Amino acid sequence: MLPEPGTLAPDFTAPDQHGNPFTLSSLRGQKVALYFYPKDDTPGCTAQACNLRDNDAQLAAQGIKVVGVSTDDAASHGKFAQKYDLGFPLVADADKAIVQAYGVWQEKKNYGKTYWGTVRTTFLLDENGVITRVIKRPDTKEHAAQLLK
Repeated sequence: MLPEPGTLAPDFTAPDQHGNPFTLSSLRGQKVALYFYPKDDTPGCTAQACNLRDNDAQLAAQGIKVVGVSTDDAASHGKFAQKYDLGFPLVADADKAIVQAYGVWQEKKNYGKTYWGTVRTTFLLDENGVITRVIKRPDTKEHAAQLLK
């Protein structure tokens, strides 16, 4: 089940793309766009990450800090971030604790096959870490515009 707007976002500490520990609550005092995506360097996830990268100045002007999370490991995140010059943290959730805490690890279907995976979802947090909006299945090519609405 997804956390609802008005609730405190579950805190976590996990490695970023550099292998350094990243703690969500360290961003208190800033708005955060916490986006969950299925896999590094795939077409939809790349489009989404690059859209956020290309609109970083507009997001920053609104006080929004972007943080990505997927179940890929830190080494995969490092290659993805370097390849596309991503300047925001990508958090590695290899043990799936974060995706489960946020309710985005769900059963999915593709071409008649059923499997478990991350459902693309973004949580917009206020300066106190409270969820203000949940964007289910964001538009990968226009995600920044959705955040700025």
